[in-house]
Amino acid sequence: MKFTRVFAFMALAGLAGSAYATNGYFSHGYGMKAKGMGGAATAMSDDAFGGANNPASMAFVGNRLDLGADLFSPRREASRTGLGPFDGSVDSDSKYFIVPEFGYNHMYAPDLALGVTVYGNGGMNSNYAPGQTDLGICAGGAANGQPGNLLCGQGKLGVDLMQLIVAPTAAYKIAPNHSIGISPLIGYQRFKAEGLHAFAGASSDSANLTNRGYDDSFGYGVRIGYMGKISPTVTIGAAYASKMKFDEFSKYKGLFAEQGGFDIPENYNLGVAWQATPLFLVALDYQRINYSGVNSINNPSANAFIPAPLGADNGPGFGWQDIDVWKLGVEYKYSQQLTLRAGYNHGDNPIQASDVTFNILAPGVVKDHATLGLTYTLASGNELTVAYMHAFKNDVTGTSILPAFSGNPPSGTEKIQMYQNSLGIQYSWKM
Repeated sequence: MKFTRVFAFMALAGLAGSAYATNGYFSHGYGMKAKGMGGAATAMSDDAFGGANNPASMAFVGNRLDLGADLFSPRREASRTGLGPFDGSVDSDSKYFIVPEFGYNHMYAPDLALGVTVYGNGGMNSNYAPGQTDLGICAGGAANGQPGNLLCGQGKLGVDLMQLIVAPTAAYKIAPNHSIGISPLIGYQRFKAEGLHAFAGASSDSANLTNRGYDDSFGYGVRIGYMGKISPTVTIGAAYASKMKFDEFSKYKGLFAEQGGFDIPENYNLGVAWQATPLFLVALDYQRINYSGVNSINNPSANAFIPAPLGADNGPGFGWQDIDVWKLGVEYKYSQQLTLRAGYNHGDNPIQASDVTFNILAPGVVKDHATLGLTYTLASGNELTVAYMHAFKNDVTGTSILPAFSGNPPSGTEKIQMYQNSLGIQYSWKM
């Protein structure tokens, strides 16, 4: 019966959309216990989400199944001033998303664990209604009353990117208090873009630039990890995930650099957990996400005027920079049944002022997150975990490059901003 629930949940995870854009477009954490502690999990072994955090942790987890889902609510806004008829302000219409995840772990021997983690790695989503511009003026003529979107395209403007990863995991204790682990990463992506008609003249393949519906691709990579309990109160951990190479989005080979390429960048994390007292624990993680290794994410949007058309190997991208992320979490055992958590997550903003125009589509500008969480242990020994996250509003302002697509110098001012909330729940069976 439990395995039936697992496979049903896997199907749900595969169909659910992911709209995370917290640490860049990665989630601030994986697993509700980590999410309640600001995402700190590299040196923790409380659940079966090691495939997303640190594969080595699964050697200390025991037999368990964790099913969870987040209600995620990002609030995004974009505006332009100083360009007369091209000025406008608009909020994204998509405001609520369900993001499921699950983990399973089984100890096949006292020193060997095998399991699987399925999770939404992250994503980008925006959905702006038209009406900010006039398509006649956008085309260089007189107003014709046909509403255009903020980037002078037809109809709705936005993108929808979902990334799902299945991470089968093996962990082995090389000594009683030290383990290593590996998770082959099997990835699935789904993407669509709408309302980018104004960029047709800057595309290497305008027929595969926008409004082509959903396209999907599959990819692969690997995550490896180490965990060591170096004293009765101190645990350390480290994990590295390679760049995940994906098939190209053929329907959008005129949008993304490298003819539709969109890989998941390499990333690594280091962590330490200190059991300060029998009731109180502190965990600290450092994470590095190397967006610079993916041209479609890292290439500056100014590449469109080198010239290097959209879709070319060196074509324009979102201009995202590598980021450092710090995750601090605390855990307090209030009673035998109730554990309380809190955390703070600070990451760099990957978006530069010079790339604001392209990032109207993907305004991943938030930097600071506060989290709360709790776990209640039932009489059966199973657990109910809840986690809340608030990402504080942040914005980036820069000069619009929209006029440059008509041969005019960049001018006017654009602003993108976002804040977020999420509330998640997880049920865990101990077996």
